[in-house]
Amino acid sequence: MSDVQPRAFDPLDLRRAFSQFPQGVVTVAAEVDGRPEVLLASTFTVGVSLEPPLVTFAVQHTSSTWPKLRDGASRLGISVIGREHSDLCRQIASKDRENRFAGVGYHVAEDGALILEDVPMWLNTRVHSQFTAGDHDVVVLEVMDLGVREDAEPVAFHRSEFKELSPLTVRV
Repeated sequence: MSDVQPRAFDPLDLRRAFSQFPQGVVTVAAEVDGRPEVLLASTFTVGVSLEPPLVTFAVQHTSSTWPKLRDGASRLGISVIGREHSDLCRQIASKDRENRFAGVGYHVAEDGALILEDVPMWLNTRVHSQFTAGDHDVVVLEVMDLGVREDAEPVAFHRSEFKELSPLTVRV
């Protein structure tokens, strides 16, 4: 290993730099003790492994929702946020727990996984492993079931805004 130390970054500069990379947005949700619990994640990664089928997301150590989901649910529903739900992102991420699901269509599987209705993709998952990575934990989830709606479009989080994806016109 090299003795070279990384330079110290201003947290706002680092956040601004990281915001240049567009990311998908998902909900991680379950019913816990009869109540819906949800967190919004823009750190979701698919294709981590095909055998077994694994995905990941990262969650801040300060999250008050993650311990409830981790400790209170055997399965977690992952819903990729689509165009139809883009206006709900701030509501779902709100500190106002009582109104996070006001007007939001969803269903809860028998195992407790909570899935939003009409999303581009949903996964029913269980925690495979978790490890510390700086001020976050990286959670590895095993995919138990899935569904895809090919006609639905996802949203991306880019430069601190929710944006739609559109195809590029390639000039030859």
